[in-house]
Amino acid sequence: MQISMKCSIAVHCLIFIHEAKGTAKVTSNLLAKSTGCNPVIIRNIISSLKKAGIITVPRGTGGAELCADPSQITLYQIYTALEPDGLASLIGIHPCQDRPCPVAQNIRKVLQTPYNKIEDSIKETMESITLQSMIDEFDHILNPLN
Repeated sequence: MQISMKCSIAVHCLIFIHEAKGTAKVTSNLLAKSTGCNPVIIRNIISSLKKAGIITVPRGTGGAELCADPSQITLYQIYTALEPDGLASLIGIHPCQDRPCPVAQNIRKVLQTPYNKIEDSIKETMESITLQSMIDEFDHILNPLN
């Protein structure tokens, strides 16, 4: 069970975009240098964040910017921009329902309710974490006395 690294890369990019506002033009090459990722991966992540309305990027010139205040952007929004079916596939059930065993035939039904509860709990937690709270944590790490 793992949330893909695309989410952490996206958060990295979004914090970078926020911190660079007014001081640097944020391009995929700049984000690639900061994250250590291939620029193609960064462009794919930026494209997903743009489609989700989290950022805007002027055509041709680059210069990514947040579309909303960081307090209005949740970790769940970021995650679902990158992994639209992510939570539904976070916990998998092995395919065995065609086997002659009664446990195999019914395990999906048995696990459906508890797995849905887990997914709902993860979603609720991710919705309670904002980009602003992560930026605040970043700032606290840089300036622990503030």
